[in-house]
Amino acid sequence: MKTLRNLIGGDWTNARGEAFHEVVDPATEEVVARCPSGSAQDVRLAVDAAVRAQPAWADLPVAERVEFLSRWADTVAAHAGELAELECREMGKPVALGTAFIAGAAQSLKIAAAEALGYAFEETVAGPGDGSTTIVRGPVGPAAVIVPWNFPIPMTLGALGPLLAAGNTVVLKPSERSPLSAVRLMELMDLPDGVVNLVLGDARAGAPLAADERIGLVHFTGSVEAGRRVGAETGGRLRRSILELGGKDPVIVDAGVDPVATAAAVAFGAFANSGQICTSMERVYVHQDVAEAFVDALAEAAGGYTLGDGHDAGTVLGPLVDRRQRDIVVRHVTDAVERGATVRAGGVVPEGRGFFYPATVLTGVDDSMLVMTEETFGPLAPVVVVSSFEEGLERASGTRFGLAATVYTHDPAHIAAARRIPAGVVWVNQWQGGGPERLYEPAGDSGMGATGARASYDAATRPTSIHVA
Repeated sequence: MKTLRNLIGGDWTNARGEAFHEVVDPATEEVVARCPSGSAQDVRLAVDAAVRAQPAWADLPVAERVEFLSRWADTVAAHAGELAELECREMGKPVALGTAFIAGAAQSLKIAAAEALGYAFEETVAGPGDGSTTIVRGPVGPAAVIVPWNFPIPMTLGALGPLLAAGNTVVLKPSERSPLSAVRLMELMDLPDGVVNLVLGDARAGAPLAADERIGLVHFTGSVEAGRRVGAETGGRLRRSILELGGKDPVIVDAGVDPVATAAAVAFGAFANSGQICTSMERVYVHQDVAEAFVDALAEAAGGYTLGDGHDAGTVLGPLVDRRQRDIVVRHVTDAVERGATVRAGGVVPEGRGFFYPATVLTGVDDSMLVMTEETFGPLAPVVVVSSFEEGLERASGTRFGLAATVYTHDPAHIAAARRIPAGVVWVNQWQGGGPERLYEPAGDSGMGATGARASYDAATRPTSIHVA
């Protein structure tokens, strides 16, 4: 069994902490690696290396930094299948799905890095009187990047591109549940020593990393509870944080849409990656005019999401990441059923090894149930029938979360009204539409800090105005 190590200053280093935990394949429940649980000493050494590497990396011409990242993106793309195999082993994602997301993330890394070539790191602005004023934007780093277990490679690349292209060095901490792919990603990296450092562990690494006085920005993706702690820590130090936290994303299905085609789209939005996506469709509000046909088609589509080990080509739905996550799903379904909901598909834990749960459709739910108020992060589609688009809009907006939302409609007035949903991203007629050029910021308890394209560079740099009389 492999014991994983940290990457500090270009050297693979044994962890200083004495605590370790086992990484378990969620499909087989077999132990696949031994991972450090983290320590303040490991974090301090990693930040030391990032501090040392910062000046030389920042002094490189922007085009050279972009070229480094572009080559790394090409390498990642060439190894997308291998990285997807590791993601499957550590958190269960089907390899075909993982390969597609990683290949897309590699391309997005190239696009995000190239954004630096047109970004105004230095500009002269006009002003009254004599003299000139130049605004110079320099890196805020070193930066900390703390990523979740559900999309370890795409989330890492998405955060690193603008930070590195802007001249920051980084300490990366992946989730303790999915360290295998992060280790391999670092092995494939060809950047100067110390530019990206890897420290493994759970909160025993994450907490001291967020608290280190030398970290100028913490880019955190994870739960609301952990995000609040990160925000409090960085706020107390008067440092920046970008927080992308939980979601309970709604989807509104309007009258006049094709109920069968829309049901297939909603099934993918609710069940892909076993519902373990921050922007999964977790609340479905369907207009009464199409509700019966839509629910029938959604239940039928759920039956097509075949459970199995993600290494098998026929698998559409892999396991949940671990028993703890499956227990949350079971608790939400049980709560709904006990309070009057009806299971139209799925809803039963399968026998055998692995943390599997079937694609599940619930009807007769209301907005007081756990499945409608708390993030489930599982393959559930709870459906509420509404009498009008306005009712759907109101109920979709009635949440403390605000990560994303999806609306299916052909009515121009309803398309215009969709922007009233308080969310960082609103998709109309295509879930996950758009590309790397979009700007967004979560609303409510789903986080804070605008990212995407130039917003990511604004967050990764600090402006200084220099006036010469």
